[in-house]
Amino acid sequence: MRVVLGSILTISTWAVIQFGGASYATAGTQEKPPSKRTPVVLNSLLGLENPNDRLLAGNVLTEGQIQLGRLLFFDKRLSIDQSIACASCHIATVAFTDSRPVSRGVRGLTGDRNAPTIINRVFGKQLFWDGRAATLEEQSLGPLVNSVEHGFLVYDDVVKTLRSIRGYRKLFMEVFSENITIENIGIALANFQRTILSGNSPVDRFDYGVDLNALTQSAQRGFRVFQGKGRCIRCHAGPNYTDEQFHNLGIGWESSHVDLGRYAITHQPEDIGAFKTPTLREISRTAPYMHDGRFNTLREVINFYNHGGVKNPFQDNTIGSLFLSDEEREDLEAFLTALNGEGWQHVLPPASFPK
Repeated sequence: MRVVLGSILTISTWAVIQFGGASYATAGTQEKPPSKRTPVVLNSLLGLENPNDRLLAGNVLTEGQIQLGRLLFFDKRLSIDQSIACASCHIATVAFTDSRPVSRGVRGLTGDRNAPTIINRVFGKQLFWDGRAATLEEQSLGPLVNSVEHGFLVYDDVVKTLRSIRGYRKLFMEVFSENITIENIGIALANFQRTILSGNSPVDRFDYGVDLNALTQSAQRGFRVFQGKGRCIRCHAGPNYTDEQFHNLGIGWESSHVDLGRYAITHQPEDIGAFKTPTLREISRTAPYMHDGRFNTLREVINFYNHGGVKNPFQDNTIGSLFLSDEEREDLEAFLTALNGEGWQHVLPPASFPK
């Protein structure tokens, strides 16, 4: 347990915007509602860094950008056959995953990797499982021109699709003071996703001394396993429980077709078979697990690590047999489940879309 309490950002002069309980605030007042260009401040949640400190230089979030990004995120017209939205693989009710081993895109095509949650991506670096995107804007646009995901051939086709919709032309002009561009599509999508947070979990309330009864005895023992014998904290470190780095655990190494992971981007031998460390926040809600979605339960994941992963010439040297007892594995699972928090449940699909 920490010796000082974590601080929840107090906003006294800002009005909280509610689209189902949004986790940010604007400079509007009851007398003068916020406009589409009103700047917003992301709320800090117990256990997290201040998300406003992680915004790109010059990126001033506005109410209009966030609301526009929400519309784009849920709009299936942002795919070549109007069958797939960002929200199709990042479903709000299941912590912005899709509960599938690998995601399904346009024309029923399937990819090779599991859809990770977008929760707390404001803190992320080198996005996607292989880290090929440097910014959330870049990551948000990538799937649009992926032949399996949204299916557009080039970004110009995305822009043409949105420019054909009068309501979107009007909204982009109101929000950005210019016609629709691919850059502004990326900004809107990314800034909406930056509002989707998870903090103030039972672990946070216990760890910061806010509620010493927030964790069961089993979860408290699991916390100690997590930090000690289980060695989980070597990679799942920091407020977001990830080092934002890439590691080879041996997943898929027994297959005839090995996904090379980070190596396909860097061409560095040490990155062969390495994949991004995901956040553990909301982990019990984001099954199935690993980059190929092979494990359906947390217990399977814990057992995999307990056995030392799958040996291969490039396996990360932090991976090895843990020799956890049945009780220790049960306690560790109780701790991981207690990382479920709040800050994302407010997001609801729009009632209607621009016409």
